[in-house]
Amino acid sequence: MKFLDQAKIYLRSGNGGAGCISFRREKNVERGGPDGGDGGRGGDIWVEAVEGLNTLIDYRYHQHFKADTGVHGMGRNRSGASGEDVILKVPVGTQVLDEDREGVLADLTAEGDKVLLLKGGNGGWGNSRFKSSVNQAPRRANPGEDYEERWIWLRLKLIADAGLVGLPNAGKSTWLAAVSAARPKTAAYPFTTLHPSLGVVDLGPNERFVLADIPGLIEGASEGAGLGSRFLGHVERAGVLIHLVDGTAEDPAADYLKIRNELLTYGDILATKAELVILNKIDALDDDTIAEKKTALAKACGCAPMLASGVSGAGVKEVMHKALRLIRPEETENPVLQDDAPWQP
Repeated sequence: MKFLDQAKIYLRSGNGGAGCISFRREKNVERGGPDGGDGGRGGDIWVEAVEGLNTLIDYRYHQHFKADTGVHGMGRNRSGASGEDVILKVPVGTQVLDEDREGVLADLTAEGDKVLLLKGGNGGWGNSRFKSSVNQAPRRANPGEDYEERWIWLRLKLIADAGLVGLPNAGKSTWLAAVSAARPKTAAYPFTTLHPSLGVVDLGPNERFVLADIPGLIEGASEGAGLGSRFLGHVERAGVLIHLVDGTAEDPAADYLKIRNELLTYGDILATKAELVILNKIDALDDDTIAEKKTALAKACGCAPMLASGVSGAGVKEVMHKALRLIRPEETENPVLQDDAPWQP
């Protein structure tokens, strides 16, 4: 299935049904009076987060959604049926943005979240609503209320506990494959990852979290270079960023600063998140080179970077445990003691 994380769609709610002008006309019934019914309500437009979806590809080929018009009123005081609602089913983590992409209309972060986007028009009154002692035969009925319409953007931000960031070929996809059952594409050339991937890291009972891998960033990504910073939105909800730096690069410290500058340019959402700096691919370096590059990287990031290799697995488990402590500090630092009550099936 193709991954799509943004889609622009047109919405239109339903018109209300018109009221009816009718008079009761039956044999042997004198002065039957008005009996026109009301029109039905127009259909609403809803958006709902559901389980089992991880892309917005359905909205690539179907971009116009119109709710049904309410049925007109009828004689014998029969009201028209309401128009059928339209429910847009989207993945958990989807945001609904205005046409200019400035205002957030809805943020669906949990399964079952449901938001009304457009309200259908009210049905018009029939002539039976207008009868009175001074107007016993009104020939008046209201038309249905008009529909509402708008263009919106759907934007998917994956729900992940931790996110992998780094330059292309920093080893992010290899890392994701090493710590989870995910199998992203890996190769010895840049930009092998073209869309975000998710994996579940399993460190033991009750020690699981979701890790997101996004396409590599390059200098100037915030201005549209490479794949741009579009995919950074997928790690906005992450509790910690795992910043992988290629240890085989000529200047890992400079590589770190490039990505850090892009995070700062993107905004405070990512710039202020907890960050783990990892000097990756140490399996390809000797001890002296590792020590030299670790010192330079520590000076650039202001903390002691961790050493690891996604290929050999060295240091990977330690990084994942530290990430878990940052994601859920209350669970790892203050574990809940078990009851001493006997086990029961």
